[in-house]
Amino acid sequence: MSLAFDEFGRPFLLVKEQAQKERVKGVEAQKANILAAQRVANVLRSSLGPRGMDKILITPDNEVVVTNDGATIMDLMDIDNEIGQLMVELSKSQDSEIGDGTTGVVVFAGALLEQASSLLDKGIHSSRISEGFEKACGVACKRLEEIADTLPVSISEYDVLLQTARSTLNSKVVNRDRDRLAKICVDAVLAVADMERRDVNLDLIKVEGKVGGTLEETCLVRGIVLDKDFSHPQMPKELTNPKIAILTCPFEPPKPKTKHTVHITSGADMKELHEQEQEYFRREVRLCKESGADLVICQWGFDDEANYLLYRNELPAIRWVGGVELELLAIATGGRIVPRFEELSAAKLGTCGTVREVAFGTTKDRMVFIENCPNSKAVTIFIRGGNKMMIEEAKRSLHDALCMVRNLVRDNRIVYGGGSAEIAASQAVVSYADTVSTVDQYAIRCFADALEQIPINLAINSGLNPVKALSDARKAQLETKNPYIGVDCMDRGTMDMKEQRVFETLHGKSSQLRLAAQVVKMILKVDDVIITHPSEE
Repeated sequence: MSLAFDEFGRPFLLVKEQAQKERVKGVEAQKANILAAQRVANVLRSSLGPRGMDKILITPDNEVVVTNDGATIMDLMDIDNEIGQLMVELSKSQDSEIGDGTTGVVVFAGALLEQASSLLDKGIHSSRISEGFEKACGVACKRLEEIADTLPVSISEYDVLLQTARSTLNSKVVNRDRDRLAKICVDAVLAVADMERRDVNLDLIKVEGKVGGTLEETCLVRGIVLDKDFSHPQMPKELTNPKIAILTCPFEPPKPKTKHTVHITSGADMKELHEQEQEYFRREVRLCKESGADLVICQWGFDDEANYLLYRNELPAIRWVGGVELELLAIATGGRIVPRFEELSAAKLGTCGTVREVAFGTTKDRMVFIENCPNSKAVTIFIRGGNKMMIEEAKRSLHDALCMVRNLVRDNRIVYGGGSAEIAASQAVVSYADTVSTVDQYAIRCFADALEQIPINLAINSGLNPVKALSDARKAQLETKNPYIGVDCMDRGTMDMKEQRVFETLHGKSSQLRLAAQVVKMILKVDDVIITHPSEE
């Protein structure tokens, strides 16, 4: 499509393949956009809740992925429609800001668009619909703050963190071992958390996986796990209280920055060149030994001669360690990253309790554990699993749990799950709609209906009667004035989510409502689209 002008200067569009494309404006264009977004949202509806279904996807590299994580599903889906891509960005925004709730935010946005479509059929302008949704969103978020509980969160009182992580993992593939994994996530966050500033840097938590073993062998390492081994097979496999040199300079002779040609005409010339290279290696090893280093961790590799000299000088080494891992090592061990051998000194060395190489079974897989670091501001969650697909899904699940625990450390206000928060917010929005005399009240009531789609989908995915489950929960909330009544998805015998201890962070729930309302507003503002029809061939 391109823009052109006629002889009077009036612009007009030139559309390629005009017979296969149709330009749609006004309400028809808005309906087409809503339909495209709803198709994407409907894919995720069956994945909502603790008993949601998993999706199987195939990546462009023909790798099979089985997951119910909304952000992963949306990212791997091949979506060509621009409005569908907006729903993908919505899921990514929720994932980057909160870390969890990526399925719920897309489902809620789809419910809002469904309600907006019925309002457009009544002749209500899209701007009035957006205004009504924004007003209702403000009322719903205010109601969430009113029913939120503020619970104690500290290093000694972390039961709330455990329950929140457990609720997050309850809907994941790894839920059979959720209690132990929740404890691992909480311990990892508290190890790196700054409780005075109420902040957590998740970059200090490394999640590493290794195929083999079972999920029950997953553990928390108070330090760094490197998917490497010692560079020489005869180097010691365990070091106690070593001085660690962290280098970004390679063990090799310096290379000239200009092109040179070396002509070797005799064996003596070859021997002289070899001696010069050996002298470079000896000097580099000597500088490391003189600094007092007991272990060298290098970002680059080194050839067999340098490796042999390191072994003969009793200087264990690990090579090809990535830049991010080097930074974590520097933080955990208190060392400095040294770019040149000449700058290496005792003051720039790091230290830790133990460094050990661990072999797994009868395979050649080996990893290096760097534990008991003095600055325990870097930890590693080491995941075991039967195959790569299981490990990747465990990584995604633990990432969501880590994010939710982090959010609770930042803001220790919670609401209760099972659709109870949405039902309470829906009733508040309906009460507010009764006070509005303008046409906005139609959009406000539709926002309340969209909120109830969350508990309805939870009931459907749990095999319950959705109408009965919703009406029972709504009736119980009105009669008992208890805003914590929701859908009993797990058949625990009580609809009180506070008794079931199903926790969600207030910030995460409010973010779902706000992000969904913003994206729906963007979609409703688009009233001019070009639809491509499939070719007859």
